[in-house]
Amino acid sequence: MDDKKWIMTLALVLFIASASLYSLHFLIFHDLHHIGVFALHELAFLPLEVLIVTLVIHKLLDTREKKKQLEKMNMVIGTFFSVIGTSLISCFSKNNPNITDVKNLLRITDKWTDSEFDSVEKKMKVYDFEIDISSLNLEKLKAFLIQKEDFMIRLLENPVLLEHEKFTELLRATFHLTEELHKRNELSLCPETDIKHLEGDINRVYDLLADEWLEYMQYLKSNYPYLFSLALRTNPFDDDATIIIK
Repeated sequence: MDDKKWIMTLALVLFIASASLYSLHFLIFHDLHHIGVFALHELAFLPLEVLIVTLVIHKLLDTREKKKQLEKMNMVIGTFFSVIGTSLISCFSKNNPNITDVKNLLRITDKWTDSEFDSVEKKMKVYDFEIDISSLNLEKLKAFLIQKEDFMIRLLENPVLLEHEKFTELLRATFHLTEELHKRNELSLCPETDIKHLEGDINRVYDLLADEWLEYMQYLKSNYPYLFSLALRTNPFDDDATIIIK
């Protein structure tokens, strides 16, 4: 309501200012003909002015705003992987009996092009990221996720993420897994059917994590070489990756 009142007030002030200036022009020069020609000229140019403002300037501003939003969003995604994502990938991959193929696929280097990233992304869509839950320490995973629970809640509250459906889905799946584990007091006493259910929740997170991680790596490669360098040296899919530069 306040915004509407402010706009109406501004419109009235501008209208009065315009009428006052035209009146002043007439009082000084007494030339209605010139005022009419000038007003018609301005009115004729108005549609073109609207076209320029709405289609060109607005598009440029919109593109700039989207770029800023993308940068903010990827800062949040990068924080997620630094705090929790990379550790989860490492944990799940150590308990993935079929990890060899995907490790070979995701040995990313600084020579990769966008076409190579896109090609690997297509190949990953047919790969099943599945762990062997019998070899996974569920209690340790539970403790880790509960420790990061407040961090994930803060991420869920971030409005920037509304623009990124895939990452929002990853965050939602990770938070769901945290809740599932948190609400079980004794994981060792859970029946096999329940463990199987947890395995499905873990595999959902694992699959979404791998997909989002590859997309984030491509973004870093194109925009932030120094962050990409660090991400390469902490690649959770590369056994030879080391933080030490040799």
